[in-house]
Amino acid sequence: MDRLLVIAAHVAIAHGHRVEVTEQVDPLGEEPVLLSVVDLDTGIRYRRPEEPSGDISRWIGRVIECTVTIGGTGARTTLLVDPIGPGATGAKIALRGADAAADAAKAEADRWGGADRPPAEEPERFW
Repeated sequence: MDRLLVIAAHVAIAHGHRVEVTEQVDPLGEEPVLLSVVDLDTGIRYRRPEEPSGDISRWIGRVIECTVTIGGTGARTTLLVDPIGPGATGAKIALRGADAAADAAKAEADRWGGADRPPAEEPERFW
């Protein structure tokens, strides 16, 4: 599943380049905070000035699309990245999605009566 990264800086990375993304996992369970992007094909590192703290995850992906917005009030880059391998952040997001799907399936099963009801007793037969 492609990931959309929005960076408040001019970060021009060519289509097809491999990047290593470092993110800080938000303890509140929201979207991870982007800490750094390393263009593995050129070796250029883009990182935030503050030091990371807490749980950090790294994953590698390939740039599908890069849009750099120039002019106006602020710099902004939008990167569409296709993750190459499983990463810790991707796994946590997938597990969160799987838990939500399981809860939805349980709610639907409860709504329709579920499969965990005891079988109905057979009526006594008279011959």
